[in-house]
Amino acid sequence: MIRYQLEASDVSTIRFGISPLSELGLGLRAFRAPERYPLQRPWLDGIAAVRPLLDDEVLLGLVDERRWVADFVNPRPESPLTSFDDELVALGRLSRKRMHDDLERVHGTVPTVFTGRHDAVVARLQHALSDAWRLCFAPYWLRMRAVMQSDITHRGRIAAHEGVGAVLRGLSDSVRFDGRNLDVRLSSPIARDRPVHGEGVTLVPSIFVVRASTPIDDDLPPTIMYPARGQGAMWSTTSHPDQSAVRDLLGSTRAGLLQALGEPASSTDLAMRFGVSTSAVNQHLRVLERSGLLNRTRYGRAVLYYRSDLGQALTRVT
Repeated sequence: MIRYQLEASDVSTIRFGISPLSELGLGLRAFRAPERYPLQRPWLDGIAAVRPLLDDEVLLGLVDERRWVADFVNPRPESPLTSFDDELVALGRLSRKRMHDDLERVHGTVPTVFTGRHDAVVARLQHALSDAWRLCFAPYWLRMRAVMQSDITHRGRIAAHEGVGAVLRGLSDSVRFDGRNLDVRLSSPIARDRPVHGEGVTLVPSIFVVRASTPIDDDLPPTIMYPARGQGAMWSTTSHPDQSAVRDLLGSTRAGLLQALGEPASSTDLAMRFGVSTSAVNQHLRVLERSGLLNRTRYGRAVLYYRSDLGQALTRVT
C-alpha cells in the first residue's frame, strides 16, 4: 500500500489527465497477460495481425510477469490533451541512470536489450513505441480516449455536487480516502507513506488498470491510474448509419460539425474552418451537446467540444 498524505491545500489541487504514452505503457500489460483484460479482447483480436511487426523484445522488456511497467513509459500527464508525439520527444531526453533505475525496480536488473550505447537504446525504444502506437493504438484512440474523457466528465460532475472526497472514494475498491490520507492498495506488500508536499495528485483514467496503480518510484509526482468507467460498451458495434439520413436529421451544418469533432476543437476553430460566425457555431454546438451527441471540456480559457459515445456511433467512426 502507498499512502499519499494530503494537506487541505493538496486536496484543492487534485486534477485529471490523460497520457497517450502512459496508456500505451499500461497496454503492454495486456500484451503480457491478455487473460487479465477480458474487456479488451476485441482490441487484442483486432491488432493480432500487426503484432508480429512490433519490436516485442523492447516492448515486453518494459513490463514483467507481475504486470509492473517501467515508470518512464507512464509519464504524469500535464493536461487532458497531452500529445503522444510530444511525449515521445520528451522520452528522447531520458537519461541512462533514470532508464536503468526504473528497469531495475521492475525486473531487479536491466534487460539486455536496454544495455549498450545509450543513444542507440533510446532511439530503438522510441521507434518501438512509435510503431506500437501507429499500428495498435492510433486506429482505436478516438474510442479509447472517448471512454476516458467521459469518465473525467462524470467525475467532474460528482466533484461539483458532492466534493472531491466523493470522487477519490469512488475511483476504485483499492482506493480509500479519510479526508487526509489517500490510500492505494497495491500488489507490493511494502507499505509506504508519501507526503504530497504541494505537488498535487493527478488522477489518470485507464482501460488497462483493473484496480489502481501508482508510480513504482515514490520520488515521482503523486499519480493514481484507475479503471475508467464505461469500458463494457467500448467495443460494441452498431450498423453503419446512412450519412445522408444523418444530414437530413441534423441538417448539413450540424452533421458537418459532428463529423469534424473527432478531435477536440473550440467554437473559434470551427468557425474559421466552416467559414461562419462563432456565434452561429456556438448555437449549433449547444444543440448537439443538449442532444447528447457532444461532450465538452475546459482547457485553459478555451472550451473544447468533442463527440460523445452517441456521437461516435452516429458517425460510425472506429
